[in-house]
Amino acid sequence: MMMRFDAENGGGNGGVCRVTPAPARQLKVSFGGESYVEAGGALFTPPLNFAMVDYGIYRSGFPDSANFSFLQTLNLRSIIYLCPEPYPDANVEFLKSNGIQLFQFGIEGCKEPFVNIPEDKIREALKVATDVKNHPLLIHCKRGKHRTGCLVGCLRKSQRWCLTSVFDEYQRFAATKARVSDQRFMEMFDVSSLKNLPKSFSVSKRYKEYA
Repeated sequence: MMMRFDAENGGGNGGVCRVTPAPARQLKVSFGGESYVEAGGALFTPPLNFAMVDYGIYRSGFPDSANFSFLQTLNLRSIIYLCPEPYPDANVEFLKSNGIQLFQFGIEGCKEPFVNIPEDKIREALKVATDVKNHPLLIHCKRGKHRTGCLVGCLRKSQRWCLTSVFDEYQRFAATKARVSDQRFMEMFDVSSLKNLPKSFSVSKRYKEYA
């Protein structure tokens, strides 16, 4: 199932949204914060802090059963889970029933000044996130702020984003919980060993090959 996102209504706060059938088997998704747009069609609830990162890559907080119907519309192939705790049974069953592969990179959710972001796990997660064979893909931790923000920030550096833009995006999701240690990690993260990624993934022949 293909989806079309309407940017004018924004997203990323776990609010309720309406999904309306559109021509050519597309869905029109309108995010309306804590309310929803009365546009008819089925009612779906995205996870907390849900947003599109790039073509085939999404981010969010921890999805629960109320979000499963929404996630089904994304036709996910993979989920990157950045917490060390075991995945809940209900979520595991959802993955099995929808043919979704789970990649877990357990990073402890510590608070400053005891934050320790393991660079090796971020690098391994990046390999999964940038492999189009795993797309469409969802990246999530608990709240979709710090661990997810660091991984997305390192992805942006590999896409040659400037640090100002990287930090702006991180702060948009972390808000008042933004951490200096996270931003320092992203600043110091060395992307020279990573292959050069496109500034944006696109629906190219290489992507369609795995669709």
